[in-house]
Amino acid sequence: MSTVEVSRALISVSDKRGLTPFAEALVRGGVEIVSSGGTADHLANADIPVTRVEDVTGAPEMFGGRVKTLHPRIHGGVLADLGRDNHLQDLIDFEILPFQLVVSNLYPFEDTAAAGGAHTDVIEQIDIGGPALIRAAAKNHAWVAVVVSPDRYPEIVQAVSAGGTTAQFRLDLAREAFFRTASYDAAIVNWLGRDTGLEVVLPLTRVVELRYGENPHQEAGLYGAGRSAGWWSTAETVQGKDMSFNNYADADAAWRLVMDLPEGSVAILKHMNACGAARGPSMLDNFRNAWACDPLSAFGGVIACHGEIDGPTARAITENFVEIVMALTVSEEGRTVFAQKKNIRVLVAPPPSLHDLDIRSIDDGFLLQKLDRIHATSDTWVAKARTPSPKEMADLEMAWVVAAHTKSNAVVVVKDGIAVGVGAGDQSRIGAAERALVKAGERARGAVCASDAFFPFRDGPDTLGAAGITAIVQPGGSIKDEEIIESANEHDMSLMFTGERHFKH
Repeated sequence: MSTVEVSRALISVSDKRGLTPFAEALVRGGVEIVSSGGTADHLANADIPVTRVEDVTGAPEMFGGRVKTLHPRIHGGVLADLGRDNHLQDLIDFEILPFQLVVSNLYPFEDTAAAGGAHTDVIEQIDIGGPALIRAAAKNHAWVAVVVSPDRYPEIVQAVSAGGTTAQFRLDLAREAFFRTASYDAAIVNWLGRDTGLEVVLPLTRVVELRYGENPHQEAGLYGAGRSAGWWSTAETVQGKDMSFNNYADADAAWRLVMDLPEGSVAILKHMNACGAARGPSMLDNFRNAWACDPLSAFGGVIACHGEIDGPTARAITENFVEIVMALTVSEEGRTVFAQKKNIRVLVAPPPSLHDLDIRSIDDGFLLQKLDRIHATSDTWVAKARTPSPKEMADLEMAWVVAAHTKSNAVVVVKDGIAVGVGAGDQSRIGAAERALVKAGERARGAVCASDAFFPFRDGPDTLGAAGITAIVQPGGSIKDEEIIESANEHDMSLMFTGERHFKH
C-alpha cells in the first residue's frame, strides 16, 4: 500500500519543542492522539484531546515511569502488518486498534552524560520504551510512519492534510529512526566503556557533501559522530568558496597547531605541515614573520591566527595568495578588507573540542588511538648539557609545539619566537635537520631547534651545531644518548630531554 491515512497516533516525547501546535494540527486533521506520562500531561494542559496509554492498556505506569508503553495493546497496534490476515484477526480477537503514526524521541542521555551527571542520573536517562516503540514502528514502516525529531513535524502535518503518508516518506523516516536508535545505543556503549576504550561505536552522519576527496576521482564527505562539537560544526564562514576535503584537513591541522601556541600567534600550514609560525604581541608582525619563514611553501596555504584579525593584518594577508584564513574573530575592518578578495575562504571558529580519538583506516580496518597531546612541559624537561637561557627556553618551547604538529621525521628551527626553518616528513632525522637548516639559512645562527623524536646518531646535533644552533630539545631515549650529549657539549649547545616523543604519520 502506498499511501496510509493517519487516524491514530501514539506520541511519547522527551523533547517537547513544537509539540503543542503539531498536536493541534493532528487533531484538526481528525487524528486521535494516544499519549503517556509527561507528554499526556503537556497535551492535556494545552486543552488538546488525548487518550492516556493506561486507558488503552488497562495497566498503570509502573516503577517510577520505567514501564508505560511496554504492553501488547500498544506494541500490537504498532507492529500489526495490515497486509496479513492473521494479524488482522489478532487485532479483532484482542480488541487492539492500529496506529498509523508513532512520534517518539528519547530521554536526553547524551546531554546528561556530556554534562558529567552522576552515574545513577545518567543510568536513569537510558530510555527503554522509546527505542522499543521507534524500532517497532520503523520495522513496520509499510503501515506506520515514525517520527524521531520535531524537525519532521511540518512534513507530517502536510502529509496528514494531503490524505496520508507515502511509502517513500515512511521509508525515509524509518531509516532516520533506526539511525537514531543506533546512535543512542552507541552513546550508551561509549559512555559505559569510557574508561576502558575496548569498544567504540561511531554512528557517522554526513554533515557536508564534498565535491571529491584528496583527488577528483575519490568520493568524499564530512561526517560527524553523534553530536559532534568540532570547530567545523559551529564555525562561521565569513566568505569564500565551499571547503574541500583537503581544505578541511589542512584547516584542522592549522587550527590545532595555532591553538597550542600563545595567544596572538600565527601559523601557516601547507599539506598539513607547518611552513611558518610566529608568536609575539602584534598579530600583523606575527603574520609577516610566519610568512617570511618559507614564502614559497606558504603560497596557497592556510593562515591560522590565535586571536582577532584586524584590518592591517587582513590587508597584509590579502597581499598574498592564500586558500584559507582562520581566526577566533575578525574585526569589521578586517571583514571589509577580505571582502575585496572573494576567493579567500575566511572562517571564524571556536577552539578545537575535547574530542580525543584519532582514527585512521587501513585495509578493511581501523587504527584507533587517543589524540596526541603535549603533556611534557619545560618544567618537566631535563637538561643534559648546558642549561638554556630564558630566551632559548622560550624559543625551545615554541619549537617543541610546532614539531609535535609536524609530520615525522620533523625538525623545527626557531629564533626570537619565529619558526625560521621546518624540516617535515623526511625519511631520516638528519635529512629533516638538513632541510630545516636550508630553509633557515643564516637565520639558523643563534637559533634553537626541536626534534619530534630522538636523534639516533650524533650526525644530527653535529650538523645543527655547525650551523650555529645553540639549543636542542628532543625526547631522548636512544642508545646513543651519550654521544648526543657529547656533541651538545662540544658545540656548547643546551640539550633538553622531554621524555616524550610526538611522531605524526
